[in-house]
Amino acid sequence: MIITAGRSKSNPAGQSRGRDSRHAQAGWQHDGSSPSLSRLSYGNCFVTAGIVVRLPFCSRAVCLPVLARLHLPGKGNGPGKVEMAAALVSQLAAAFPDRTVHVVADAAYHGPALRTLPGSVTWTCRIPRNAVLYDLAPPRTGRRGRPRTRGDRLGTADDIAATAAWDTVTITAYGRQQVRHVTEVTCLWYGSWHTRAVRLILSRDEHTAGGYDLALVTTDPAASPGALVARYADRWAIEQAFADARNVFGAGEARNRVQRAVERTVPFALLVHTLVILWYTRHGHDPADIDDRRAAQPWYRSKTEPAFEDMLIKLRRTLIAARFSGSRPAQPTAEQIRAVLAAWHDAAA
Repeated sequence: MIITAGRSKSNPAGQSRGRDSRHAQAGWQHDGSSPSLSRLSYGNCFVTAGIVVRLPFCSRAVCLPVLARLHLPGKGNGPGKVEMAAALVSQLAAAFPDRTVHVVADAAYHGPALRTLPGSVTWTCRIPRNAVLYDLAPPRTGRRGRPRTRGDRLGTADDIAATAAWDTVTITAYGRQQVRHVTEVTCLWYGSWHTRAVRLILSRDEHTAGGYDLALVTTDPAASPGALVARYADRWAIEQAFADARNVFGAGEARNRVQRAVERTVPFALLVHTLVILWYTRHGHDPADIDDRRAAQPWYRSKTEPAFEDMLIKLRRTLIAARFSGSRPAQPTAEQIRAVLAAWHDAAA
């Protein structure tokens, strides 16, 4: 099981023309989808955990949001985003005690709060460029005094990349195969994981001769560097889930002002998003639907897989057909109608 943690920003009451202080727990948030140059928008922030799955009819990874919690802006107003993410992941790990939970998160999710996660959870996230790493603690010398808790200073990811030995691997990420150069170092990230050994994974394009373009830190001791890079690429599925919930469902556009309503509306929309995908996977998928879509909209020349909008359209059509074509409780069944007709025929004879 792979669980991805991310932040879902909502735009309270359809706010697009400035700030309205009447909305509960709203504030200025970093929003990668914002059209402004500063990437800021005014709204609510939800820490969200979703389960990444592979559907039999999709080549891309799909994220199913299952838990979301409203983050209160400002210091001293409750737990931070990292603490919330750790609590959500711990809740999911408790629901699946026999499964290993592999978490991938963006660069904002690191810190001491992750040290309390269950042993069945591994955490993989991007590491800041200024984070300093250290070698593992040396063995005890037997002398008096406090033993060392970390080894020599290794430096930042840039310092390690300058002298690293790189391997070439082929991975599948973002729907296509890629040739990457990777390297790894077992070390200590003292500020976030204290004395727990972690692995630094550096990755770069095959045509790049220096530096790196992706730096990950993970507590997973077994997965290969290429597998970890591909696993982190699956985190993008939660961004697509946020975009679908906003653009298709309109999550975040509800005109809510009180805190209880704000806390419930966006998580409910994300859960409905998950239910729609589950229904379509189990009962609604038909390859002919894609052929019909291309016939009705010929500009989709290369469309071979259903998008979330296709799944929702199929569900709506099914509900409409069931509503207008379904039998009423008092309507006789076909067997009862045939029995009445047979009785009439016998009486006429």
